[in-house]
Amino acid sequence: MMVVRDFLRWLESAPAIDRAEAAGALARGYICCDFEADADELAAVEGLMLRLLDDPSPLVRRALADALAASPLAPPTAIMALTADQSQIAAPVYALSPLLIDADLIDAVASGGDAIQAAIACRAELPSAVAAALAELGSAEACFILVENDGAEIAPASIHRIAERFGEVATIREALLARDDMPAATRQSLVTKLSEEIAGFVIGRSWLESDRAQRVVREACEKATVIIAADRPQAELRPLIRHLCASGQLTVGLILRALLSGNLVFFEEALAELSGMPVRRVSHLVHDRFSSGVQALLEKARLPPPTHRAFKAAIAAMQDDLVGDGAARLQRRMIERVLTALRGCRCRRNRAAGYLLRRFATEAAREEARLFCEELVETPAEIPAEITYSAAA
Repeated sequence: MMVVRDFLRWLESAPAIDRAEAAGALARGYICCDFEADADELAAVEGLMLRLLDDPSPLVRRALADALAASPLAPPTAIMALTADQSQIAAPVYALSPLLIDADLIDAVASGGDAIQAAIACRAELPSAVAAALAELGSAEACFILVENDGAEIAPASIHRIAERFGEVATIREALLARDDMPAATRQSLVTKLSEEIAGFVIGRSWLESDRAQRVVREACEKATVIIAADRPQAELRPLIRHLCASGQLTVGLILRALLSGNLVFFEEALAELSGMPVRRVSHLVHDRFSSGVQALLEKARLPPPTHRAFKAAIAAMQDDLVGDGAARLQRRMIERVLTALRGCRCRRNRAAGYLLRRFATEAAREEARLFCEELVETPAEIPAEITYSAAA
């Protein structure tokens, strides 16, 4: 006890930096049990640490926080006192302490500042409940740290909430798009936000007229949506389609693009959503080449009558196996089949569908040319026989 008494007397006159060094050493000694002590002596050391929590210098309290934060052997009373201190002192405790429960962390997300939220977001293990609180209330910095934290359990709803709140922030958007577990609807929403940003930038610089820029952006979004749909499991398609419906993006052009890209599953899910019919019934009607139910299905889905001929021709092309590899890009042979079917119809109402299909045909031809050139460049050049012979000689 004499040592404790002498230490307390020394504290009254020692400089802050010396007190901070002594506080850190005392806390580390308590955790590591570097001294042999009975229960009374350990209680005395703990009392000393609690006394140091009242030190007027933040250097002393920060030294205690750094020494105690990560230890499960730290006195709980000291940990709770440190969490109530200034943010620069409480932050390492919130980031590292295994003694804090989910309720402590959630309360700190709601009541703490940006620094506390960022500290919680970087914890090595972060339960989904705490991640949800950060997604709902956290700052942009905290949400960015959360998204990049491999140890965080982030529910799909929390990922979507972060995208809603901070989808316009480039760093957060890129971090979200890099995740493999992001729902298709959220990914599509982020692509839309990015496209709108680009359109606004282009229009603001007067590089393109507003109508043309909006059309380019819309087509790019539709192309990206088909790619996203082709890359995700079927279970995610209906939420994606409902998101597209709610945001006004499930257009006839998008549905036709998906079908002409060979993504029959997306087409069937879209028609099931629009018609209110079970997807199994929709699939049966689409696959039955001798059934007249496709026409009734298109009508029930309220697709414009001038497009019915194009949809039926595209379905027939799929049944004739004119789909190439993948379901993410327009299939040129299918488009040509549909265009041929439309040429036999002189109805003026089909002109809009024909115009859209010609644009699809141009896009498909350019994509095929690009892929052909890429494959040609990647193919190793063959060495002529006479050169090989000369080298061997």
